[in-house]
Amino acid sequence: MSESFHSMSHKAGLPPGTLMHIGKRKAEQVKISVIDYDETNYEEKICQTPKECFSYKNTKTASWINVDGLHDVDHIADIGELFSLHPLLLEDVLNTRSRPKIEEFDGYLFMSLKMLGLNKARTGIIAEQVSFVLGSGWLISFQEQEGDIFGGLRQRLKEGKGPLRQKGIDYLLYRLIDTVVDHYFWVIEYISEVSTSLEEQVLAHPDNDSLKRIQRLKKQLINLRRSVYPLREAVSLLQKEDSELISEDTNRFLRDVYEHIIQINDSIEMQRDVAASIMDLYLSGMSNKMNQVMQVLTIISTIFIPMTFIAGVYGMNFDHMPETHWKYGYFGVWGLMGVMGVTLLIYFRRKGWL
Repeated sequence: MSESFHSMSHKAGLPPGTLMHIGKRKAEQVKISVIDYDETNYEEKICQTPKECFSYKNTKTASWINVDGLHDVDHIADIGELFSLHPLLLEDVLNTRSRPKIEEFDGYLFMSLKMLGLNKARTGIIAEQVSFVLGSGWLISFQEQEGDIFGGLRQRLKEGKGPLRQKGIDYLLYRLIDTVVDHYFWVIEYISEVSTSLEEQVLAHPDNDSLKRIQRLKKQLINLRRSVYPLREAVSLLQKEDSELISEDTNRFLRDVYEHIIQINDSIEMQRDVAASIMDLYLSGMSNKMNQVMQVLTIISTIFIPMTFIAGVYGMNFDHMPETHWKYGYFGVWGLMGVMGVTLLIYFRRKGWL
């Protein structure tokens, strides 16, 4: 495709199941890799074409087929045709703006969720859609770009550590989902650090930069909630589905993931409350700052009002006025105004207004 980005408006009027990549192009080319394994055997392969991975569909071993890059619709369509995937499923795979969901088809399960992390500078959250299709003995994962958080799982599969090689492909799906959810805690920790730093800044010196950071934090929390909140329902349906593809043993592990998601959602709601309180604190700080400025201006005005009165009286152009021809009248007026100013300052100090 010549364009790297399509908005939802491009699909208006097209029939359901029309394949179109919606999102940013994050990979130069599509890469298809396969990890085929059982308790004693392990094979890792890079496929040049979608047809090369089709041979792993009906093997007795477990096969994890990973696709990096969603911009090439033809490749995704070929994989869908080879594995008999529904067009609506492929449409959801290509729509990187879709919310997390799970759906059961005849002979396979589909699930999509958001893989979250921090950018290299640790100044923002990055999100990538990951879609899984679970079949009998095979699992296909679709990612927007090469490079993910599953390196540890691949290494454990290769070295045969843990129960990964002994359990079925549904257990691998659980581990992939669990890895994604575990990284949500890192994101929540980052949000908490940002909130603490921002609160200290607002208390010390609320300014326009503080306001921009508060707005950025609130936007991140909205996007985070949009990515995580629907996953609660999706995992709940996954563990409740009476499917032959998910064993009862794996369901027990999925219940643990469900509890983690509830905890993460609670943390997000708490951080949203914190962000709202920081905004209130900012508004209160700006109001106090304005009150202090008004207080100073009011005191200055109050001190100069009687002085202005005296200056106004002696500035009138009458011939017969007391002290107008007195030798020390000018200095006397200045002395009177000085005494009045000092008296008012002492009075304000005793009242606690200064």
